[in-house]
Amino acid sequence: MTALGFLYPGHRAEDDYPRIEQLLGSDIRVDLIHTDPGEDTREPAALRALGSAERFAEGMEALRLTGAETVVWASAGGGFAHGWAGAQEQVRTLARLAGMPASSTSFGFVHAARELGVRRVAVAAAYPEDLTALFADFLRAGGLEVTGPRSSAAAAPAEVAGWGQEEVLALARAADTHDAQAVLLPDTALHTAAHLGPLEEALSKPVLTASQVTVWEALRLADRRVNAPTLGSLFTREPLVQV
Repeated sequence: MTALGFLYPGHRAEDDYPRIEQLLGSDIRVDLIHTDPGEDTREPAALRALGSAERFAEGMEALRLTGAETVVWASAGGGFAHGWAGAQEQVRTLARLAGMPASSTSFGFVHAARELGVRRVAVAAAYPEDLTALFADFLRAGGLEVTGPRSSAAAAPAEVAGWGQEEVLALARAADTHDAQAVLLPDTALHTAAHLGPLEEALSKPVLTASQVTVWEALRLADRRVNAPTLGSLFTREPLVQV
């Protein structure tokens, strides 16, 4: 059994995680610990406050009780809003508090793109433009080229949490460019686990989404690779553990 731990602020798209667990197989457990969501806003200062050491510490007892082997901070904006160096320090703090390997959704996107061998990515963000720009800067700091950052008009997580496949696909199509090798949807409030197959089929390229790369990043930390094609191209990489 591989036990994966996640700190997730609030309650938006958390039902993506049991769905992903079901698709991964019986020997992988996904445990989600909810942390204080703070304000329902996209302001960078508020997002930076989400991932403070104090808020991480509040979830540590529950995290340890799960028996998790790795932990990922499951908030994209709560990571990249700190910038590359700040996000690295945040992950180091999380690892120290948890006493286990740690990462974040933001680094998961960079590592997943490298896993797929892509360098040029389009960003389809359900964020205001200033926050999308911060994510694009984070990706560039990780060595990626951003070809088409696209922001929606949505400003609050509560709004995008209600989006279905049609809205998610429209956002991804609007951001895609002919030279992008993959399309990234960074918002952890978006439900995407059920839509990965249709998204990749429609765009004819890999699609990376927040819940997908968050779980993949936890598996990477645990040195596991799982073959689960319904979760997109990212979960069809070698070496394989058949499910």
